[in-house]
Amino acid sequence: MESSDNDVIIVGAGPGGLACSLLLAKAGLKVKLLEKTSSVGGRTKVFEKDGFHYDNGPTFFHYTEIIEEIFQAIGKDAHEELNLIRLDPNYRLVFGEGGSLNASTDVEYMVEQIKELCGEKDAEGFRNYVIDNRKKLKLSKNCLNSPWTSWTDLANKRALRVAKVLRPWRSVASDLSKFFEDDRMQLAMSFQTKYLGMSPFQAPSLFTILSFLELEYGIYHAKGGLGTVTERMGVLAKELGVEICLNEPVEECIFEGKKIVGVKTGTGIHTAKKYVMNVDFATGMKGLIPDKLRKRWSNKKLDEKSYSCSTFMLYLGIDKKYDLDHHQIYASKDYHTNLKDVTENKITWDDPSLYVQNACLIDPSMAPEGHSTIYVLVPVSNVHDSINWEEIKHEYRDVVLETMKKLGYDDLKEHIVSETIVTPDDWGARDIYKGAVFNLAHGLDQMLWRRPQNRFEELNDLFLVGGGTHPGSGLPTIFESGRISAKLICADLGIEPDWNGVDTWFEDIKKPKIKSKMKVEL
Repeated sequence: MESSDNDVIIVGAGPGGLACSLLLAKAGLKVKLLEKTSSVGGRTKVFEKDGFHYDNGPTFFHYTEIIEEIFQAIGKDAHEELNLIRLDPNYRLVFGEGGSLNASTDVEYMVEQIKELCGEKDAEGFRNYVIDNRKKLKLSKNCLNSPWTSWTDLANKRALRVAKVLRPWRSVASDLSKFFEDDRMQLAMSFQTKYLGMSPFQAPSLFTILSFLELEYGIYHAKGGLGTVTERMGVLAKELGVEICLNEPVEECIFEGKKIVGVKTGTGIHTAKKYVMNVDFATGMKGLIPDKLRKRWSNKKLDEKSYSCSTFMLYLGIDKKYDLDHHQIYASKDYHTNLKDVTENKITWDDPSLYVQNACLIDPSMAPEGHSTIYVLVPVSNVHDSINWEEIKHEYRDVVLETMKKLGYDDLKEHIVSETIVTPDDWGARDIYKGAVFNLAHGLDQMLWRRPQNRFEELNDLFLVGGGTHPGSGLPTIFESGRISAKLICADLGIEPDWNGVDTWFEDIKKPKIKSKMKVEL
């Protein structure tokens, strides 16, 4: 085994791994980041084709509080560093049943819209929804930004207080029915569960806070695309001393018993005191860690787990501009059947729900002059033997383009000059297990201590970040996973970081005993 003076090796340069590297490097640790591709960002990156620039994955940047705190910890201002542009309205939601809603952080504007769309009762229900979810967010924060180790964590006072508000026995759909009678309002406050790859009828009631976070804190666009966020994080990581090794895929992890002692790449064996895995969870487990070392997360058990939906994507270069909203969501007239199709591995051929981003209206840098970049996402089943996307993808593309007319894209087909189609099979070919782009599903059986833990419970000195670990998928929670693992690693190594006054320790993590009174400072 080669000797090394690395403190931490991070496998994968996605948003979680980058966030973790920033905090660890600021704490004075020597960090090496190994990335298999030619650039950082994972799925959160911008790609270019025919002069058009597209976000590969996420386009919604909401609940920026976590990234703001991470940047504050390293002495930076996230809004300045990341060129964030606040959207107003957040997005336009068009209902197949009729009517539309401009989602906004202005509560009174929302109330007036809802009153006109659905009536006085649902307008008042919205006020109550806001009050309830403010309380829910306040009480749930400590659950989501702290590590969980076992079911006994449920018995502490914090969890008992939270249970009264989170109502874990309810789904998102049943919880929202208390506030809204009109199906359209229930849909407006629940379609965000698709960020988790789940139906609102399956997702636990905690996740009503997803729509609330958008309405309370707003949604941002990063100039140049959301992938520029991770690009900038990579630059800052290097400035803090992180060694980023691109085009260096990890071939295997090396163990002595249950202890990880190294990772092997084409350049040799890299060793450190602690290791962080920032890869698709099931793919990483199966590809890098011998099955015999995993009991709880064995190959057999991984195959039996529930996984999120996938997405059918169109990345379109257009030779004109559209005076249409930056973000638009179309909700199928028969939304419930559409959701059922996704969970039952069926294709919705008639009136599918979809999301469209028209970025160039506020950010012309993403396309040649006078042109537009159009990003289209359709939630669909993850990879399944009954669906042959290679055979149907072009026919389905035509269905999607026809559906987009309901959002104002009447003549789109005639103006496409560049096009890329991505199917669940394509996602699967990119090492995303089952093409499940939102990773493990977020049912009660796969949350908190039942989700893979940030300090991986089956092996020593291995930590996890990303959508496959606690607290879950979605950019804000992925950033949080990076922060949790950074705190755990610092505690293990006996370091109390100088993170510019940002709260460093969890209530339930005992501060490490510092041998001297000196703190690590930069």
